Amino acid sequence: MTTQVLVVGNFFPSVMIDLKEHFDLLHIQNFGELAQMSDNELANVEGFATFGWAPADVIDRMPSLKLISSFGVGYDGVAADHAASRGVVVTHTPNVLNDDVANTTIMLLLATMRCLIEQNQYLRDGRWVKEGNAPLTRSIAGKKVGIVGLGRIGDAIAHKLSVFNCTVVYHSRNPKDGTDYAYYGDLVEMARDCDVLIAITPGGPATNKLINKTVIEALGPEGTLINVARGTVVDEQALVAALQDGRLGSAGLDVFEQEPKVPEALLDMNNVVLTPHVASATWETRQAMSDLVVENLVSHFEKGAAVAPVPECAHLVEG
Repeated sequence: MTTQVLVVGNFFPSVMIDLKEHFDLLHIQNFGELAQMSDNELANVEGFATFGWAPADVIDRMPSLKLISSFGVGYDGVAADHAASRGVVVTHTPNVLNDDVANTTIMLLLATMRCLIEQNQYLRDGRWVKEGNAPLTRSIAGKKVGIVGLGRIGDAIAHKLSVFNCTVVYHSRNPKDGTDYAYYGDLVEMARDCDVLIAITPGGPATNKLINKTVIEALGPEGTLINVARGTVVDEQALVAALQDGRLGSAGLDVFEQEPKVPEALLDMNNVVLTPHVASATWETRQAMSDLVVENLVSHFEKGAAVAPVPECAHLVEG
């Protein structure tokens, strides 16, 4: 009997073609459609391809489920612990997006500190002609940069920062083996010592508002905050207030607390650069992520082991 796989959402056509070669596909557009499906329709689903969303109640509606293949490196919308308790393996798509997310981080840092958007508008408004040279900006060369979460992507960011002769330090729950970067156990202390803070830690309850008012104020009026992690990692209300009051110098943000909604106040600030959660959004990287969604499913059901289980489910693969 062919393995049945439920696909929710619009993956690349190549994903659908590849999956159809291996599985019996049940394809729906969204979770609203899933809510309308009967328990009988979901009874034989063994694989589940999703864009980073699989709460416990959805998992429990599929009694035969064996693997959840989630698109994206972040999976805070997937009840991974619950899945693991049921013996269901959750996978994600790490590594293949490291380079583009790191590049976006550097892009945001440069655009923010060099005031790219503001300088562009200065020229377009004719102010160069009328008022002369634009105001000076700040270089990133030689700055001390604190990375919050030195995982795979954090490592890639740190490597790219070396080109600019930045001093890289980091904060995480525990020191990381095999790195020469200085470790800070105290995030406030690191923020106080740094010119720039880059958030690239996973989302979820453990990191909710990790970068709070105290951390932001420690970074200070000359400091820059870059967030390419999750919007929930930063206390957005405290961030807006600090930028308005001058207690924080500038920010480059790719993620927000209530996407796609962005606080109106941020839209009016010249010292903020905003992008709509696009850090990994290139054709090349999204194709590689899509291919890994397929590979996780095929490897699990045809070879006996998925290639990229999340940490909570690694023991189910290794065992």
